[in-house]
Amino acid sequence: MPESTQCPKCQSPYGYPTGTSMMCPECGHEWTPEEESETVVAAEEVDSTIVKDANGNVLQDGDTVVLIKDLPVKGAPKPIKAGTKVKNIKLTSGDHNIDCKIDGFGAMALKSIYVRKA
Repeated sequence: MPESTQCPKCQSPYGYPTGTSMMCPECGHEWTPEEESETVVAAEEVDSTIVKDANGNVLQDGDTVVLIKDLPVKGAPKPIKAGTKVKNIKLTSGDHNIDCKIDGFGAMALKSIYVRKA
């Protein structure tokens, strides 16, 4: 029996052997113990680099985006209006995954769920 029965896809501890491979009863994922470590590393790299806008379009560094919602800014007298175009974005990791400069406001960090690709 393999050392690890944890599913690499959903992290369920209930994986069971099916002869030559392992099976997860919760998500239905099937894997071989030898490929488990390679699959986990590849999935983490792919998930951490993909940033999508509100419509599901993949964003890249240097793209131009448009705000879809008025966004209040702490310390500013007025919010950033919906429809504001933001050029040359830079993608980062974390909750606010877009770094940019907005005319009239300066450097900002935005969430990708409040923008759409222009």
